[in-house]
Amino acid sequence: MNLPQAEAFILARLERELAPTLYYHGIHHTRDVVEVALQLARAENITDAETLALLRTAALYHDCGFVTTYQGHEAEGCRYARETLPEFGYTTGQIEQICAMIMATQIPQNPQNLLERILCDADLDYLGRPDFDPIARTLFKELKARNLISDEPTWNRTQVNFLENHQYWTPTANALRRAAKQRQLDHLKEIVSHYPV
Repeated sequence: MNLPQAEAFILARLERELAPTLYYHGIHHTRDVVEVALQLARAENITDAETLALLRTAALYHDCGFVTTYQGHEAEGCRYARETLPEFGYTTGQIEQICAMIMATQIPQNPQNLLERILCDADLDYLGRPDFDPIARTLFKELKARNLISDEPTWNRTQVNFLENHQYWTPTANALRRAAKQRQLDHLKEIVSHYPV
């Protein structure tokens, strides 16, 4: 498996082909998820080089489906992984592990093993981070550009609902992010409580 070549290939494609209106799901998000996934893996005591390489590959590919579709991008990302990763020496078994991680990030998340839980937590790490507000604003802008959300009150209600239903899956993410995520939720609930019913 040639991870450096696969990484260079997919990052070049994302750089070249992701729509400029993917204010949230741009290449910066992919790079962030890669970094956080590896931090979480280290904290969860994953040291096996092949396992870490598969996790990194899944993080790199997890949103590549956005190149061609908005809805169902996870399945499209898997299709693309199956099509391209054999060129970089990945086996069918490795690719299926990667695809299972990618599919686990679909909302509502349903990870079945530690690697899937790590990728899910890395994908939504920002929910419990100090940069929550600016990142959430990019998602609002992205959804608004696609007419998927109409206005800020609707968006804030959506965020409250999302945060109430979200959970972190790994002990590390829970320790690092859960308290701050709860503060974001409390703050948003306070804002929403002033809206007319």
